[in-house]
Amino acid sequence: MNEVSPHITHLNGRPAATDDLAPLAFAGHAHFTAIQIRGGRARGLDLHLERLRTASAELFGRSLPEDLVRAHLRTALRDGPADLSLTATVFSTAGEFTAADGDLALLVRTGPPSTGPGGPLALAAVEHERYLPHVKHVGEIAKTHLLRQAVADGFDDAAFLDREGRFSEATIWNLAFWDGEAVVWPEAHVLTGTMMGIVRRRLDRLGVRQRTAAITPDDLPALAGAVVMNSWTPGVAVHRIGATELPAAPRFLQALHRAYEAEPLAAL
Repeated sequence: MNEVSPHITHLNGRPAATDDLAPLAFAGHAHFTAIQIRGGRARGLDLHLERLRTASAELFGRSLPEDLVRAHLRTALRDGPADLSLTATVFSTAGEFTAADGDLALLVRTGPPSTGPGGPLALAAVEHERYLPHVKHVGEIAKTHLLRQAVADGFDDAAFLDREGRFSEATIWNLAFWDGEAVVWPEAHVLTGTMMGIVRRRLDRLGVRQRTAAITPDDLPALAGAVVMNSWTPGVAVHRIGATELPAAPRFLQALHRAYEAEPLAAL
C-alpha cells in the first residue's frame, strides 16, 4: 500500500491540480516568503506578512487581504505535521510577459522542516547584483547558476559583490560579519530577510551591538568571523570567502542563535 505524503501543495486554500500548476511552470513574475513552522506556529510572522504585502504592492499594485493570506496558510497546515517548511508564493493569474492585470493568487507548498547545513562553509566571491534586490522574487536563474559554478570550483556556495566591490548577500542567504564586538551588516542593496529582521530586533533587546558598513574583500582579514542566514537558520559559520580564511566565532554564532530563540512563536 502506498503511503500518503503528509506534505501538500495548495492553491488558494485547496489542493492544487495539474491544470492549476501547469501555467506556473515557466512563471517568473511572482514573489514568495519561506517560513519554518514549529509546533504549528512561526517566528517573525509579522515580517512574513509584511513582506508579502509590500512585494505585491510593488509588483502588482495591490495585495491580498492579510486575513485571507492567513486563512490559506492555516488551511495548508491543518492536516499536516506540526513541524514543516512552508513556502507562500503570490502571483497574478494574468501570468508574465503581459501588462494585463489578473487576479492575485496564493500558492502554498509544504515540505519537511529544515535547519540548514551544518557548516562551516566556503564561499566564492562573485560579481552579481539581483534585479529588485529588496523583493524576494522568483525566476532567478543566476543564483542557481552561480551556486553550481561555485561548487564546481570547490566552494560550498557563492557570495555576491556589487558594482562598487562591496559584499551584499549570498545566493539564498543574507551575510553578516563580526568585528569582535559588534555584528556588522553589509552596506549594499540587499533583500532584508525575515531572519535578518528577527535577529536585528532581538539583538537590540539583548544589548548586542550592531552596525552597518561597506565590506570589501580587502576588509575580510580584519574581521573576526562571518555567517550566512536565511529562513532555515540564524547563522551558519563561514570559514572562507574567496581566498581569505576567516576565524571561527562561537560567541558570534551563539548571539545570533540566542536572538532567534528569543523571538516568540506566533499562531497563524
